[in-house]
Amino acid sequence: MKKNKIKNTGVEVTELSFGTSSLGSMPDTYGYEVPEQRAQETLKRFFQGPVNLLDTSRNYAMGESEKRIGIAIKENGGWPENFVLSTKIDRNMDTLILDKKRTRESIEESLKALNVDSVDVLFLHDPEYVKDIKNKYNIPILNKDFFIDPYQVFEANKNGADCILIIINSTNNNLVKDLIDASNELGMDFVLEVHNEKEMELALRYDEGIIGINNRNLEDFSVSLDNTIRIFKEFENSLKNKVLISESGFKDKDDLMKIKNETGINNFLIGESLTKSDSITECFNKLTK
Repeated sequence: MKKNKIKNTGVEVTELSFGTSSLGSMPDTYGYEVPEQRAQETLKRFFQGPVNLLDTSRNYAMGESEKRIGIAIKENGGWPENFVLSTKIDRNMDTLILDKKRTRESIEESLKALNVDSVDVLFLHDPEYVKDIKNKYNIPILNKDFFIDPYQVFEANKNGADCILIIINSTNNNLVKDLIDASNELGMDFVLEVHNEKEMELALRYDEGIIGINNRNLEDFSVSLDNTIRIFKEFENSLKNKVLISESGFKDKDDLMKIKNETGINNFLIGESLTKSDSITECFNKLTK
């Protein structure tokens, strides 16, 4: 079966995958039960077949799916070579909380249940909770994802997003146009994300859209605020009527002011500093005061 490489990772996955939400037996959802023996037989067949990607979640059947997969992995003598294991970070289903502490707990619970030391792919689960956030706080929501098909734009819209992020590095011209057309059809905004001068040239072919300049080098994942400054100064005349965002690498207010003073950009996308912080409030204060 044909395999495709997940860009810049070396991980290769088959075009089909084995989804395991029903493996833990959820008769209320699917209308049938899956006995333990049937689950183990199914997993054994998977290990012998041509599909190499297994996708699960901490909350599938309240953890029973991962538990059954972990038993099969142990009986198999470990996770098979050249197979890809994917699971998801899930909120606490009792409290519905998903914070830094819960993120770590979810990962640790998955590794223990699956009988492995690591997974190949890790997703953030349940985007439908975005609607709850939007209804409570009345703020615009950016769907930051790897968009590879216009269908995802409609999905993002359904989940409550107001804007999508189009990463120029992971698309082609035809796909960018299709994603923009879908966004316009749904009345959504879009951000064209660039990492270097070549990508900026491509982004400027489109009259519409916000442009985000990412400070992260996708080759080695190093971060430099000078990336925004360098790209902005080279294309300054072409960017006069554009809404611009500087993305990644902001640790405190001095970092924000450096970009603002050098370029006039006053919009910032901040993720890592907030998610790694033990206190969102303290981190936010550090960035703004």
